[in-house]
Amino acid sequence: MEAILKVIDEGIHVVDTKGNTIFYNEVAARHDGMKVKEVLGKPLLEVFPSLTKESSTLLQVIATGKPIFHKGQTYVNVHGKTIDTINTTLPIFVSGKLVGAVEVAKDYSKLRKIAERLIDLESIYKNPNKNNENHNGAKYSFDSIITKDPVFLETIAKGKKAALSSSPVLVYGESGTGKELFVQGMHNASLRRKKPFIAQNCAALPESLLESILFGTAKGSYTGAVDRPGLFELASGGTLFLDELQSMPIQLQSKLLRVIEDGLVRRIGGTKSISVDVRLTAAMNIQPQVALKNQILRHDLYYRLNVLSFELPPLRERKQDIMLLTNHFIEKYNNLLKMNVLGIEKEVEELFLSLEWKGNVRELKHTIEFMMNVVEGSRLTYADLPVFIQKRKILSESVGTIPPLREVLKKTEAQLIQAALESTNGNILKAAKLLQIPRQTLQYKLSKYNL
Repeated sequence: MEAILKVIDEGIHVVDTKGNTIFYNEVAARHDGMKVKEVLGKPLLEVFPSLTKESSTLLQVIATGKPIFHKGQTYVNVHGKTIDTINTTLPIFVSGKLVGAVEVAKDYSKLRKIAERLIDLESIYKNPNKNNENHNGAKYSFDSIITKDPVFLETIAKGKKAALSSSPVLVYGESGTGKELFVQGMHNASLRRKKPFIAQNCAALPESLLESILFGTAKGSYTGAVDRPGLFELASGGTLFLDELQSMPIQLQSKLLRVIEDGLVRRIGGTKSISVDVRLTAAMNIQPQVALKNQILRHDLYYRLNVLSFELPPLRERKQDIMLLTNHFIEKYNNLLKMNVLGIEKEVEELFLSLEWKGNVRELKHTIEFMMNVVEGSRLTYADLPVFIQKRKILSESVGTIPPLREVLKKTEAQLIQAALESTNGNILKAAKLLQIPRQTLQYKLSKYNL
């Protein structure tokens, strides 16, 4: 039973009569933004502090012994993440005695956000007069990008020139480098700035749902389908930004290519082609050549999009921007939180400059936000750092005490050769046989190590 519940494609959460979790599968953990070990064996209300005995469907069933079917529940986990689910919760009886409750949960957080986004987009679509610079969907400009890095400044300068074109754009950069911010900057520097800017993450949705959102639906194309414009129609005159393009299914990529080539969209289930004027911009968080090699990006689509391409440098290659951004975020959260933090201590500055920042600017921003929420003095200190950053420093220090593997291997090899020569009284042939290597190889290594 445990094996079945672990692989089933539903969130399964089981508690005993005291409200302690006795089973919690990986799907439920993904829904809740948690790890299994953070929930298993712990009281439900401790892990999900926003719930109460009255609002928790699991605890309601424990209290009443009666099932609850298809009930929506919104709650916040211990990390502050808001979760939306539809739950079916059932009591568990053994020999007529209530021993716990099991909950089968469906995550609808993403679908809810999609529905809300479509409502907003339809509002823009039906009220074109509202498509002005204040309501175009792009709140950032190139001035929003904070950098002193010469490579990045040159990329921005090229982006400003390319903004005046209508050719497709492909932006590559690691997660957190500011790809959408850069693309929004291009939109607001273009002649399309008074028209909509619409962004869609290709990794967030299954193929069928992504297709209907991009191209729209015709009434009767499937049960319950209505005439609804897709993102291409809603973005007409403006810019459509597709993030994580490599996550789009290959079959859907071919349809995307046709729209770019022809400027025509056909809604799912429809027979009429609709002309659209959209500047397509796309972003990838892996190297395009890697995506092509792994066959998750079509060559013809890549060559069509790669008319104007930009690569955004990671934060570890922009060392001079780390303190610039740090001070910017401190000022930002000073204003938001009504604080007066003056800066960071030298120890923290040195640590920041030594870290790789794999999450790039986004990780730095979230680190500063955390520290600003816990700081007690006028400067951010080592004690204010998130635990994972502190652990990263400890790990790097411990790794720093270990010599490089290549050096250790060289030293060990030289010592073994020296020992073999001593045991054979300097006879190279016998030493080679003892080491089980060719005589020529041993002679090469003798010369290499000056033995």
